[in-house]
Amino acid sequence: MTSRKAARRTAPADPVLVEIVEGTLASVEKEVETAIARTARSPMIRDAHDFRAGIHDVRLRKLTGRSYSALVQPIVRDFPLETMKPGDVFFHNDVYLSEGGIGHLPDLCVTVPVFHEGEVVAFVQAFGHHDDIGGAVPGSMPSHARSAFEEGLMVPPIKLWDQGVPNRAALTIMTRNSRMPDSLAGDLDAECSACLMGARRLAELFDRYGRAAVEACFDAIITKTTETFRRELLTKIPEGVHVWEDYAEHDGVDEPRLHTQRITLTVDHSAEVPLTIDFTGTSPQAKGPINHAGDYADGVFLKKWLAPILRNLADTPERMAELDVNEGVVPLIKMVFPEKGTLLTPIFPAPTNARTFVILRLLGVLAGVLAKATGGRMPADQETIRYTGVYGDSDDGPYLMREVLGGGSGGRWYADGEDTIHVVPDSRNIPVEFAEARWPFRVERLGLAVDSGGPGEYRGGLGYDKHIRMLRDASFMSIADRSILSCWGVNGGRAGRPFVVTVDGVPMEGLVDDFPVRAGEIVRVRTTGGGGWGSPYNRAPESVAADVRDGKVSPEAAREDYGVVLHGARDDLRDDLRVDYAGTAELRATLRAAAPEDAPFFDRGPGYPTLSDGLPYAEVDTV
Repeated sequence: MTSRKAARRTAPADPVLVEIVEGTLASVEKEVETAIARTARSPMIRDAHDFRAGIHDVRLRKLTGRSYSALVQPIVRDFPLETMKPGDVFFHNDVYLSEGGIGHLPDLCVTVPVFHEGEVVAFVQAFGHHDDIGGAVPGSMPSHARSAFEEGLMVPPIKLWDQGVPNRAALTIMTRNSRMPDSLAGDLDAECSACLMGARRLAELFDRYGRAAVEACFDAIITKTTETFRRELLTKIPEGVHVWEDYAEHDGVDEPRLHTQRITLTVDHSAEVPLTIDFTGTSPQAKGPINHAGDYADGVFLKKWLAPILRNLADTPERMAELDVNEGVVPLIKMVFPEKGTLLTPIFPAPTNARTFVILRLLGVLAGVLAKATGGRMPADQETIRYTGVYGDSDDGPYLMREVLGGGSGGRWYADGEDTIHVVPDSRNIPVEFAEARWPFRVERLGLAVDSGGPGEYRGGLGYDKHIRMLRDASFMSIADRSILSCWGVNGGRAGRPFVVTVDGVPMEGLVDDFPVRAGEIVRVRTTGGGGWGSPYNRAPESVAADVRDGKVSPEAAREDYGVVLHGARDDLRDDLRVDYAGTAELRATLRAAAPEDAPFFDRGPGYPTLSDGLPYAEVDTV
């Protein structure tokens, strides 16, 4: 390292300038995402907002913490810094050549280097879930895939723009492989242009304050995160070894069974790296597409992916919301992966398009092991992402409607879970008015799924209940987990209701590619409810009555799940619903007396015994 470069990295940071730089980074990231949302063409990017932007320094460290992003490592691996030029745009979507930053082929990633005085000083990156990149089925997510070659076009890191000139040959190949070439081309133009704009904004920051001063601020921003997490959050976890596991339920190929994801968490506050997350005990890679290639670059993507769970250890919800997750969390976590050939260490060309069954489940596994370690000071289980949709022909030609519907988050030790949240930050359901204007169906209901939230002292959030009536023949598709297993409850809380889809009353499995739907038939989608926290018999009767008035809990569930006796009713004509306090106390005493004394710390719902040969709970579920 030259003395000039060493000076750049050791120069003290001006605290006022740190605030300016940190605010500028957040502003640039938001501006990039806003530009993409305003100029993209596909509903998945423009309306559902299933995309992310990120800013990284020349040392490949993620500087922003508003949301997760992919990695720059694969670009620098294949294109040395000294070969990059202003106006270059790099592209990739190859899962196995992304160093763990890309999970499935529809996630297309563009990366733009930032220059100052002729040298690369940072990177602006965006990746999003695009409509279609080829493969066996529309949408490039074949639920029964056995190989990555069935999932679409794989593109290793390439130079998509060379000094401002697009690579028309590469773009032609990609659009030729897509069933929706126009929206793919439009989305890529939006992402490339937005990242180039972001690179100009960052270059202005370096021009204004100088490289040494700005890079000193980068170091300060990352160091602040490291020390904040170490001081405020990790100290809340007792030292020792803590173990828990959770499961995906099916892989689209084999019959439903428990696909285990296990975490052994070792906490040593005196160690330089205080947390060790060991995934040993995770099941072998699946035949179907639920694998996630996470064991690259020392698991750096997974470290940043899982770290937001630690924010639940903050003293208050307000403080939790203030904490960013950037590269500063990486030095605090060591990851230990099992041998090649597991759900987290798959061997190419194992399919990965439904890797959300694993990567999103890992968020819950870490939350579960921390709940065991801290006596329940963690939320119950949350919804997991699922894709549902229909495709067919309209007057304008072939179409694909695919939607990322959310579900309920888990109850917390201080509050109920949130209704119909989306685990992907800023993502949302597609507006009904837009959907009906564009596609040949009618949305006849979009509301909350009554009783879907897990009962608890703090109730789990509710999922969606959506009814779609088809106006033309079409095909239904689904990539969804938690259709057998439920979002677990914790510390006496009960599991939420699982994901359910019916087509004209016929129940669907969670993984479906092409179930025929006739004109006039209704697709009913009921998404998962979050798990409950704490015993439902400790929930304030007035809160249960309010839930009944709001249509979130049925009168029957109020009595059966919460032990609350209500008199009267609430409907369009009257509202004289009231709590019978004496009857409630008597009923709750009876229900408590009938409850097993050795109940586990986690409640997985009735689906677990179905897949575990009748076992009521897992060995790791007790404390």
